[in-house]
Amino acid sequence: MNFIENGIFTIASDDDFLKYCKEIYFFQNSQNQIYQKWTTLYKGVDKPVKNFVDFPFLPISMFKNHQVVSAAPFDAIFTSSSTTGKGVSSHFVHKLQVYERSFSEGFNAFYQDYRNYKIFALLPNYLERAGSSLVYMANHMIQNSNLGGGFYLYDFEQLLNDIQASLKNNEPVLLLGVTFALLDFAEFAKNQSFQNCIIMETGGMKGRGAEPTRTELHQTLCNAFNVNEIHSEYGMTELLSQAYSKGNGRFFCPPWMKILVQDAADPGNWLPNGKTGRICIIDLANIYSCSFIATDDLGKVYDDGSFEILGRLDFSDMRGCSQLAL
Repeated sequence: MNFIENGIFTIASDDDFLKYCKEIYFFQNSQNQIYQKWTTLYKGVDKPVKNFVDFPFLPISMFKNHQVVSAAPFDAIFTSSSTTGKGVSSHFVHKLQVYERSFSEGFNAFYQDYRNYKIFALLPNYLERAGSSLVYMANHMIQNSNLGGGFYLYDFEQLLNDIQASLKNNEPVLLLGVTFALLDFAEFAKNQSFQNCIIMETGGMKGRGAEPTRTELHQTLCNAFNVNEIHSEYGMTELLSQAYSKGNGRFFCPPWMKILVQDAADPGNWLPNGKTGRICIIDLANIYSCSFIATDDLGKVYDDGSFEILGRLDFSDMRGCSQLAL
C-alpha cells in the first residue's frame, strides 16, 4: 500500500481522487470486517462503484463499539472524550507516519510551513487525558517548529506574556485552543491586542456549558482579542485529516479529503450544493481504518468547494440504512 500512501498526497484532480477512492475501497472492503459487513447491509447486492456517492459510508458511531481496522499492528490508539455518556470512540492507527504527513501537509496547504510559526496550544481537557489525536498533532508541530512554543493548562498570565513577547519580536504566532479555554483566556486577556496572531479554535465546550453558535463565538473572540477573524480547525478522532477555515465558518479540505451531503431522513438521497444534510467524509488518509464515514454533523457544501457545519443530527428523524446496527 506504499504507493497509495504516497499517491494520495499528490492528488491534483477529481479523477485522481476517484482512482484512489476505488483502490482504498476495495482494499478496505476485503480487509476490514466491520466495513465489509456494513457494505453488505448498505448495498444489499454488489453494485458497481462509479462515483463518490456510490461508496458505502460507515456511521461514525461504529468507532465506539468496534475495532474499525484494515491493517495491524497499531502504532497508536486515539480516543475521543465523552461528555454524553454514550461511549468513547477509538481509532486504531496502523501507521503514525501517515497521520503526521496528513496533518503537516494539510496545515501547510493553507498556512504555509508550520515550522515557521511559534505555536501555543491551549488544550486543557485534552492534555488531562490520554489518547488525544489533537494533542499528538500539536505536540508534533511544536517539537518540529523552528520557533518552538508550548502547551498551557490554566496559566493564562504566562500564556499572555509569552504571546506578547513573541509578537513584540515579530514572530508569526499560532494560538490553537479548544472553545471553552479560548473563551476563558479571552476574558482574562480582554482589551489586549493580538493583531498578527492566528487564533484558531478547535470547537467543543466539553460539558462546560451551553455551546454558542460559531458566529457568536467568533464575534466574542474577535472583540476580546482585537482581531478581524477567528480561524477554525475541523477534525475528529475518527479522521486523520483536518479541514481549515480562515474565517466566517467556511472550511476547506486538503486535496485528499472530500465532503458530501446526505439527506438525513433518506440516506440514499444525496443533496446538491447549498442544501443542508448529513455530512459524509471521504478521508483517504484513513487508509488503514475506514476512509468513508457518515458523521453526526449537519452542514452544507458550497460551489467553491467549501463547507459549513450547522449543528448535530436529530436521530429521531433518521431511518433506513442509517439505523442499521452491526
